[in-house]
Amino acid sequence: MFDFLKKLFSPIIVILDFITKYFKTIVFLTIMYFLVYSPSDKLNGNGTFEVANLQKIELFGPILDVSNTMLEIKKAKDDENIKGVLLVVNSPGGAVAPSVELAYAIKELKAIKPVVVYASGVIASGSYYASIWSNKIIANPGSMVGSIGVIMQGLNAEELMEKIGISTQTVKAGKYKESGTPTRKWFDYEKEQLQSVIDDTYNMFITDVANARKLDVKNYTQFADAKIFTASQAKKVGLIDEVGTISIAEKSLAKLSNIDDTIWKKEDKFNKFINKFISETASKVSMSFMSGLKAY
Repeated sequence: MFDFLKKLFSPIIVILDFITKYFKTIVFLTIMYFLVYSPSDKLNGNGTFEVANLQKIELFGPILDVSNTMLEIKKAKDDENIKGVLLVVNSPGGAVAPSVELAYAIKELKAIKPVVVYASGVIASGSYYASIWSNKIIANPGSMVGSIGVIMQGLNAEELMEKIGISTQTVKAGKYKESGTPTRKWFDYEKEQLQSVIDDTYNMFITDVANARKLDVKNYTQFADAKIFTASQAKKVGLIDEVGTISIAEKSLAKLSNIDDTIWKKEDKFNKFINKFISETASKVSMSFMSGLKAY
């Protein structure tokens, strides 16, 4: 019986034995493969590798930590082989500062090579802000666009704290140092000061949108005012250039980039999954507890 089982599983045993003996060699060769042959290379008919000339960058989920996206933009900017970038967006927005950071990174990238934005689902508030300086914005027919506005929220836990017997003690310097506190109702002078911050940020938002999209800022209530638009409605008010699918966006970028034979840069699927999972999880948790300004 033992001999029978040994013969039955001998192929598997041989394979495992080989892997055990040459594990380091396999790892080394795998690393060398990815170093020598970039995932963005494509084997053509004569057996040589062609280098990618177009790149997709994804902006998915709430915007908070944009370090990975900024790094991708920088790499695309510095890579002379990449002639154009497609920014695929499906995000409800997020914190103001990183949204502005992305917007101006895209503006700098556009100065060197074409950038087309494709709204695959939601392009709203901060994610719309991030997209405004692109050469073209194309939105899926079923996408939601807009929500150009700014908000600051905070809870009032005063009654709950009284019920469970908790009170706060504060030592401060500066009249407005407790503005936005969750331990009591905000004073009128605090609300007024916070409103001035919101208004100034909102004015920056609508001014940048108007400048980037060549709209009259005096008519901001038509395209902003935190309104949500369908793709066709967004086109009518000037927030997007075209309603279409991702294939249309890809063709549009290729045309702007003067590329006939498109070769898209590929990202390692495992790394993409891990980065996306960590980024979205961290962003969602952080957005739940963040009390700062949100373009969301």
